[in-house]
Amino acid sequence: MSTSASSTSPTSSAPTTPLRVGLIGYGLAGSVFHAPLVAATDGLALDTVVTSDPARQAQARAEFPDVRIAATADELWDRDLDLVVVASPNRTHVPLATTALETGIPVVVDKPLAATAAEARALAALADRSGTFLSVFQNRRWDNDFLTLQRLLVEGELGEIQRFESRFERWRPQLKGGWRESGAPEEIGGLLYDLGSHVVDQALVLFGPAVRVYAETDARRPGAETDDDTFIAVTHANGVRSHFYVSATTAQLGPRFRVLGSRAGYVKYGLDPQEGALREGLRPDGETPWGEEPPHLWGRVGSGESPLTGGGTPLPTEPGDYPAYYAAVAAALRTGGPAPVTAHEAAHCLDVLEAARKSSLEGVVVEIPAAPSGSE
Repeated sequence: MSTSASSTSPTSSAPTTPLRVGLIGYGLAGSVFHAPLVAATDGLALDTVVTSDPARQAQARAEFPDVRIAATADELWDRDLDLVVVASPNRTHVPLATTALETGIPVVVDKPLAATAAEARALAALADRSGTFLSVFQNRRWDNDFLTLQRLLVEGELGEIQRFESRFERWRPQLKGGWRESGAPEEIGGLLYDLGSHVVDQALVLFGPAVRVYAETDARRPGAETDDDTFIAVTHANGVRSHFYVSATTAQLGPRFRVLGSRAGYVKYGLDPQEGALREGLRPDGETPWGEEPPHLWGRVGSGESPLTGGGTPLPTEPGDYPAYYAAVAAALRTGGPAPVTAHEAAHCLDVLEAARKSSLEGVVVEIPAAPSGSE
């Protein structure tokens, strides 16, 4: 890691040299999420983009004229970088993160961190031994509806939570192709590990460890090689039951969240607007409102009647805040503070995803043992 950026105290009035970031991959994750968010973060500078695709190289240069281009990740390790972001296909996450950590370069890895919880814990152990920063990009912790629900739970307005329903559904009846839809095990494709990583992580943050998992996974579209319609039921150690629906074949979309408590429920339709804004080329600049949605999309809190027939009271949705993730990364790198999402947390999520895969394949309910000693 470069010493020039980290040698300046964060409380000093002197200008601080930005931390130089190398980004591996410029597909959807790299170009839509990571590059714009890194570039928008005070104290970070997008230094290098790694992609061998000429069209993506040209796209990166057009969007970030000062960026350097590298064709392979091997070109990064001897550059004076302060952070490497792995936004390449899932099969590359573990080897690239391992190389970064062994080289002593802090690293952010897009979800899923690994194919298995064991691999995630091995990376966590490597980071701990070397004292090198490692974090996982679970951006949906900064979705507008998730932040709103966190606030509701803190305030206790819903009472004791009994059931949490979370849907990440789409209507994509035709296959798009690419590694995400590949059935090859090494690709770690399918919705269970893609959208499932988001919904499971959110539930573990809200309601704590899972102890029991049941799942149904299906490949419904003609030619589909891996799951595109998946249901997961989780029992948490505190008794809350979570039901997750992740699908590309949902002709009528359900609520993003339905949370049922002993006093009231919260129902919220629609996805957080930040991904759509980033896809359209909008960028968080610290001045223009970001992550906000209009009142007609607010969720409702109430009891005894469906929100679709006027039941409940509209609840203003908290603004979404994806920029907060990289702001926390920059702060951690400068101060030695904790990562905003740890590899240990990613391993807990993978425990659930692995249990869900086993449950679906064998038609059984899978018990999850207590986390290994020493894990966070």
